[in-house]
Amino acid sequence: MRASRTKLAPETRRLVTEVYGRLDYGALGPVYCYEGGHEFWRAKRGPCDRLGSRVAVVLRGKLGRGGRSLYVGAGAAELPALIMETVELGRAVEPYNLRRAEVTVLNRACRSIPLTFHAADAVGAKGRFDHLWMVSVLNDPERFPHLSPLSYGRGNPLTLDPLKFDKERRIVRALVARCMGKLARPGLVTTTTEEVIWIAEWCHRHRVPYRVGKRYYPTALVGDPICLIQIGKG
Repeated sequence: MRASRTKLAPETRRLVTEVYGRLDYGALGPVYCYEGGHEFWRAKRGPCDRLGSRVAVVLRGKLGRGGRSLYVGAGAAELPALIMETVELGRAVEPYNLRRAEVTVLNRACRSIPLTFHAADAVGAKGRFDHLWMVSVLNDPERFPHLSPLSYGRGNPLTLDPLKFDKERRIVRALVARCMGKLARPGLVTTTTEEVIWIAEWCHRHRVPYRVGKRYYPTALVGDPICLIQIGKG
């Protein structure tokens, strides 16, 4: 499949547009917002497609054909990258998402392509992967309400509960350890600049060389800049 260096291939572009057009945004609204879900997706659908496709093009230049990618916490925003890997590179992708309602919506929209989301914890994924996608997972304010503010430099020393923070930190470290343990070397990690510290800490502990890319790419939903980390290369 031929494609330009700056754009997705026409077939990929068609499938991305088709899948976004089939998504049930009414069902997705409550998953992302307590209220105002329709307005949220009216504003975010375009950026998800546009910015997600930009990251997908970048990944296409970094990943090899026929490999395997593990996506942790993947949702609507990850669709362009997932479709690109599947269609253009012939890679096996395993996206995991703990929100069952979102998984149901995503799988219905992806029925025309060999892409299946799993409503399970990504740590249960089997085998080795050469690409790990972990974007806005380790600093999720819903799952880690005591750790997340510090990730963004908004921690309040007067209200910080050190016991709850330490518990969340141990959970994050364990999640990183189990997912990084599945990554082949050399490998690639896609994450946000706020989450780099967790990947770097794991690499330092295991004496694994890594290199953080200098280019950042904005995300559509949260706004955290995405970066790429080469693992196993000095």
